[in-house]
Amino acid sequence: MEYLTPNFTKEMLKDYTILFPNMAPVQFACIEKGMRSEGIHCEVLQNAGSEVAQLGLKYVHNDTCYPALLVIGQFLDALNSGKYDLHHTALLISQSGGGCRASNYIKLLRKALVKAGYGYIPVASINPTGLEASSSLPLTVKLVRKLIACAYYGDEISALRNQIIPYEVHPGDTEAWVNKWVSTIGEWMEKDKEYSIHSIKKNFQKIANDASGIEIKRVPKIKVGIVGEIFVKFSPLGNNDLQAFLEKEGCEVNMPGLMGYINYCCANFHLDTKLYDMNKTFGIAAGQLLNILDSIGQSCTKAMQEAGFHGEGSFKKLMKKPEGILSLGVKMGEGWLLCAEMIELIDEGFSNIVCAQPFGCLPNHIAGKGVTNKIRERYPQANITAVDYDPSSTKVNQENRIKLMLAVAKEKLQTETSM
Repeated sequence: MEYLTPNFTKEMLKDYTILFPNMAPVQFACIEKGMRSEGIHCEVLQNAGSEVAQLGLKYVHNDTCYPALLVIGQFLDALNSGKYDLHHTALLISQSGGGCRASNYIKLLRKALVKAGYGYIPVASINPTGLEASSSLPLTVKLVRKLIACAYYGDEISALRNQIIPYEVHPGDTEAWVNKWVSTIGEWMEKDKEYSIHSIKKNFQKIANDASGIEIKRVPKIKVGIVGEIFVKFSPLGNNDLQAFLEKEGCEVNMPGLMGYINYCCANFHLDTKLYDMNKTFGIAAGQLLNILDSIGQSCTKAMQEAGFHGEGSFKKLMKKPEGILSLGVKMGEGWLLCAEMIELIDEGFSNIVCAQPFGCLPNHIAGKGVTNKIRERYPQANITAVDYDPSSTKVNQENRIKLMLAVAKEKLQTETSM
C-alpha cells in the first residue's frame, strides 16, 4: 500500500508553519533565524521526553533505526499538542541522499502521518541530490548562503561555549553569552548582512575575541570527545543529554561541528568521481565547494586560536587521518568521518571518546566500533567507549558505561597532575 501525503509547494511558504526536529541546539537556533529572515515561517521543535520515543514506537517498526523513530515521534507529538493550525502546518525533513536509511525517513514519516490521521499534512524534503524534487523546500542562492553562514556561526559559538563553560567563574555567564550571539546573528540575517564569505571570516574573530572576555579559571579537567551518527551525536533527545551529563561529571566536551558533516558530504561527492567514476561534473563542483568551505573553516580555527582557544583543523587534512585504518570509499552513514574525527580528537588531547551509536545503524557500527581496535593500536592512550542508544536502553545503563570510561580517564588525569 502506498502512503501519500500532499506535496509541499512554493505557494505554501506564504501561510504555512514549517516544523523541523531539533538536532544541534545552537546551530539550529541560528539556522531557524536564517530561514525566518527569508520569510519562511518555521519552528525548531523543542518537545522531548520518553513520550516522544513511545509515540514513535507506536507508528514506526522497532527495527527501524533510532533517529527515525525519534524524529517521527517528535513530529507526531507536536501535531498532537494542539499548538498548531494543522491545515497550515508542514513538516521538514532532511535526506542524506546516500545509502543510509535516512534517505527513506520521509517515506516512513508519510506512512506514520497517514496512520495517525494526519494524511493531509505536507512533508518537505531538503537534500543535495534531487530526491523528492516534487516536494522539496524551495532553496534560493541567498537562503543557502545564509544557512551556511548560520551553521558556521553556530559551530563556532558551540565550540567556544564548550571550552569555556567548565571553567567559568560566574555560572551562567557562558549561556548568556551564547544567547547574545544567537540573537545578534538573527539580527544580521534580518538586516540581510554578514553572510558573505568575507563577513563570516571577519566575524569569526569578533565572536572569538568576545568569548575571551568571559572570566574563567583553568583547572585540570577530563577531556572527552563525542562522535557518532549525526543525529545521536548532536541531539540531546537522541543521546539522553549526553553533553549535559559529561559536563555535570566535570568534563570538558569537544564535539566536532555540524559543518564537518556537510564537508564530508561534499568530499564524498567529489571522491565518487575518482573511486566510482560517477557524475564528473557534479564531482568537480563538489570539490570546488569543499575548497570554499574548508577555507571558511580554517578561518574559524585561526580566529579561535588567536583568541586563546583551540579549533578544528583543516578538513582536507582531516581526510588524511584514516589512512591505513579505513578507506575513504567507506561512506555509508558517517563512514570514514567517524574514524577521522576520533583520530583528530586524540591528536588534540581528547583521548577519551564516546562514540554514540543508534540501534539499527549498521554502517556506523561497522565504521565506528569496527575501527576502535586499530585506533588503539596506533594511539595506546585512546580511551574509547561505544554507547548504543535505542528505545530499550535505559539512561542509567548508558551513563554507567560512560562512568567506567571516565573512571579510567580520572585515574590517568590524577597520575599526570601528580607528576
